[in-house]
Amino acid sequence: MKNKTIVFLLGVFVSLTAVGCKDETVPKPKSHLRLEYPSAQYKTYSISGAGCGYEFEVNEFSKIKTKADCSMEIQYPKMKATVYLNYKNVNNNIDQLLRDAQKLTYEHVIKADDIAEQPFVNPEHKTYGMFYQVGGNAATNAQFYVTDSTRHFLVGSVYFYAKPNYDSILPAAAYIKNDMRKIMESVKWK
Repeated sequence: MKNKTIVFLLGVFVSLTAVGCKDETVPKPKSHLRLEYPSAQYKTYSISGAGCGYEFEVNEFSKIKTKADCSMEIQYPKMKATVYLNYKNVNNNIDQLLRDAQKLTYEHVIKADDIAEQPFVNPEHKTYGMFYQVGGNAATNAQFYVTDSTRHFLVGSVYFYAKPNYDSILPAAAYIKNDMRKIMESVKWK
């Protein structure tokens, strides 16, 4: 009786092994979330008051919230991000404003993999500045400042309302980074 049970169990085991090993198991290929955003359409946005006058081109996809001090928030609700533009008057303090703008960027060096600086010069519109790309899981991945060196100073930075995971926000970050570059390059002082 023992031998029959052993032979039966051995037969069942061999049968299951033979049936279960016909198809080779293949791991699923890596996939990426496909995020598509509308093509950027830009319009001129102008702000003036209390000694600050400037205009720039902004993506029509965004929503603008102005503040009393000539600063503003450019919101991207579908991407859960906001570009903060902070305006300052230059009153013989350009060195301090430049240090503050650079300090804001380099505070992210702890989480950043790298920080790339790209100078910007447009003598026609008297705008000069720097665009920073921050790589890695920093709180912001793009910042800039632009100035005429005598009266106006504008700083911009983007923040996402999510845990900073660069791979996850990369499509949205690239889209907004292009918009920020457009803002910086299209600034005209009044």
